[in-house]
Amino acid sequence: MGLLNHSELKAFLDSKVVQYNTPGFIGSDPLQIPHCYSLKEDIEISGFLTATIAWGNRKSIINNAKRLMALMDHAPYDFVMQHQPKDLEGLKSFVHRTFNGLDCMQFIESLKHIYTHHNGLEGVFNTYSEKDSLQSAIHHLKHHFFEIEHLQRTQKHISDPLKKSAAKRINMFLRWMVRPNDTKVDFGLWSQLSPSQLSCPLDVHSGNVARKLGLLTRSQNDSRALAELDQSLRKLDPTDPVKYDFALFGLGVFEKF
Repeated sequence: MGLLNHSELKAFLDSKVVQYNTPGFIGSDPLQIPHCYSLKEDIEISGFLTATIAWGNRKSIINNAKRLMALMDHAPYDFVMQHQPKDLEGLKSFVHRTFNGLDCMQFIESLKHIYTHHNGLEGVFNTYSEKDSLQSAIHHLKHHFFEIEHLQRTQKHISDPLKKSAAKRINMFLRWMVRPNDTKVDFGLWSQLSPSQLSCPLDVHSGNVARKLGLLTRSQNDSRALAELDQSLRKLDPTDPVKYDFALFGLGVFEKF
């Protein structure tokens, strides 16, 4: 497929958004985990923890996220806020790639701190959001997450855009929380934030497809590449640029574009 002009590219990607931004997509996606819950805070915490371990094989991400929810008695918010030291011991056996039981215990403690002292995950992003970006807000989330006593090793599990990371997993989580629920895929839970502030979750699949379509020239998947991709997607739809995540991901993963 040769390079398309602006209107052809928009029409092509818009059609792919319609194809993949459907509830049928959820069955093979880690997004299915927060869809098990109806309480706002349960959706947030299950979504955040699932996004945190969302790297590697999708089947194993989903299975391990289900296992983690079971360890939290399928009541993630209640577990975060009410846990006793002995409850945390039950998480020691958890492992997904390099995210182990000790990291998991730290995340529960840090989430309790965020919900007790910073008005929850949404509160942090509302406080630090900028007109057209949430990337520095991610940096501030990391700061507050680890301002309590913590394991040094666990810091690597939250990316920092100000240290050149594309922060793929947190940007994916933010898409889930902020984009509207009109197709019953994303949640549209955080109404003070706008889809226009979101950045595309940039990974190997979306990056490769974006380069083939001329949306991205930078070869590394880092914060500079993300800024370039964001700019390209905002030219296609400034109000909801990250809807194109469905198109880039679907083309890369399902169509091997």
